[in-house]
Amino acid sequence: MEPPIARMRKKTTAEMLWPYFLKLLSERPMCGYGLMKEVERRFGWRPPVVTSYLVLRSLRRGGYVAAERSSGGRERTLYRITPKGRRLLREGQRYIRKLCMVL
Repeated sequence: MEPPIARMRKKTTAEMLWPYFLKLLSERPMCGYGLMKEVERRFGWRPPVVTSYLVLRSLRRGGYVAAERSSGGRERTLYRITPKGRRLLREGQRYIRKLCMVL
C-alpha cells in the first residue's frame, strides 16, 4: 500500500497540474515543453508529458488559456493565460491558503 504522504504528493502535483501551469502562464506565455521544464525547475517535480498536454487542452477548451502558433525557426504552440484563467488561478490560490490555515 502506498504511504499516505506519497498519495498526498501525487494528488497535489501530477493530478492537480492546472494551478502550476496557470501560475507560470500568469508570468509569461510559454510552450508546453517549456511549461513542463519550468515546473520541474521551480517546483521540483517532473509532470508527465501526456498528462501535461491533456491538461493544456482542457484549459484551452475551458477558455482558461489561449494558444497561438508561433512562427520563426521552429513552429510551436505558445500558451497564454486568459482573464478567465487569471480568475481561476486566484480562486485556486484562495482555496489552498484557506486549506493551509485549517491544517
